Amino acid sequence: MAHYKVEQDDWLTVYLKYLLFVFNFFFWVGGAAVMAVGVWTLVEKSGYLSVLASSTFAASAYILIFAGALVMVTGFLGFGAIIREDRGCLSAYFCLLLVIFLVELVAGVLAHVYYQRLSDELKQHLTRTLAENYRQPGAAEITASVDRLQQDFKCCGSNSSADWLQSSYILSPEAEGRQVPDSCCKTVVARCGQRAHPSNIYKVEGGCISKLEQFLADHLLLMGAVGIGVACLQKT
Repeated sequence: MAHYKVEQDDWLTVYLKYLLFVFNFFFWVGGAAVMAVGVWTLVEKSGYLSVLASSTFAASAYILIFAGALVMVTGFLGFGAIIREDRGCLSAYFCLLLVIFLVELVAGVLAHVYYQRLSDELKQHLTRTLAENYRQPGAAEITASVDRLQQDFKCCGSNSSADWLQSSYILSPEAEGRQVPDSCCKTVVARCGQRAHPSNIYKVEGGCISKLEQFLADHLLLMGAVGIGVACLQKT
């Protein structure tokens, strides 16, 4: 009877060991996915950071990258602890699981909160950026961001190309008679912005604000869903 109980305990230990191993594998894959989403988001929208007033969007992505990397490191720790059956490592593993759960939850909540504020921030900040900062001294990064934004999204101006008429750059002699920046042109050549005809420049309903808002909203919803979703899966 005692021998049977020992065999039963051994079988249960092996079963739990492999169950934890499988869980840790999916946990590690989830960490890689979280980190990939964070990196992808930063790479995709890094050129537009200068036109955003808040750093919350970038912070959410950086937190996801940190959490994903922590998950992967913790996953390796979990594999080692399971194989060696080291109770100390297993304790550290489960403590790190709690930390990761909190970090990913914070990233997901930040992304969701920023999504709610996105439209108002863009409308206020992008219009002011175009009017006051474009092609101004010390604003090279903002200028590059705006140029990339208009070319990537095939748009011109915050709400319409008419927004550029209030721009300090367009009103200055440096503009050389341009009505819009050259980055508004469908085919960019020197001083092409002198002709603001729909056949020459992008005329998009809602301007760049509507395009950028949709782009960022898609990424924020994805970051929020991944962060909160993976955190909830880990909690269960």
